[in-house]
Formats: sequence, C-alpha cells, structure tokens
Amino acid sequence: MPVTGPADILLVYDRQCPACDLYCRLTRIREDCGRLELVDARDGGEVLRRITDAGLDIDEGMVLIVGDAMYYGDEAIHRLALMSTRAGLFNRIAFAAFRSERRSRRLYPLLKAARNLLLRLLGRRRINNLGTPGNERF
Repeated sequence: MPVTGPADILLVYDRQCPACDLYCRLTRIREDCGRLELVDARDGGEVLRRITDAGLDIDEGMVLIVGDAMYYGDEAIHRLALMSTRAGLFNRIAFAAFRSERRSRRLYPLLKAARNLLLRLLGRRRINNLGTPGNERF
C-alpha cells in the first residue's frame, strides 16, 4: 500500500472512549505502510469535515484515512490489521481477529455495542458530527 507522505495514514476515533483509545494507542503498523497518526474526532477540524461530508457517523465507527481513501468501521479495523506489525501480543491478537473481512464485519457490531454501553455508563455525549436532532446521548 503506497503512501505519499509522512502522515498519510490517519486514524480518526473518539479519544473519550477508553476502549477505543487503548486499541488505537496499542496498534502498530509496519514501517513500509507509512506513519500512523491518531486523530481525536472531538477536535473537529478539516479531517472531521471530510468525514461528515462523506456522510459517515463518527459515533458509529472509527475512520482510517489512507491517502485519499476512507475506510469506516469494520473495514477500518480490517485494514489496520493487514497493516499491523504483528509485534507484541496485542497486534498479533488484533491481526488474528480482524485479518478476515468477514470476521471483521461480524465482530465490529459487537465491539461497537460494547463501546456504546461503556460510553453511556460513563455519561459521555455523542460527537454527532452529522447533526442528527436528538442524537446527543449514547
């Protein structure tokens, strides 16, 4: 997967989610893929505008941006697994779990439901980048 610059791979997620934050911080990608930059969706900015313009609800899935391509939810986690280093227990487990597109599609909704429950218990508010009325709470 060729990249064109030092920060061509962006992983946009909700940093207020402890599970998402831990996952993203532990993920390591191979050097030949480029450099992975973690972006907190709550910071907004141009990256979140691109995601919103694409009609992607950041509260329902992380977004992996590689060059001009955007991967959302289960596809993002699958692509990350394929780019992972396999160094360390966490990255080996993530690769085993998400290297298959089919398995990623099946597991992601379960992970998302657990995440939403966790954020509800923690009293976090949704980012609501799409501006959906009544969609402020988990």
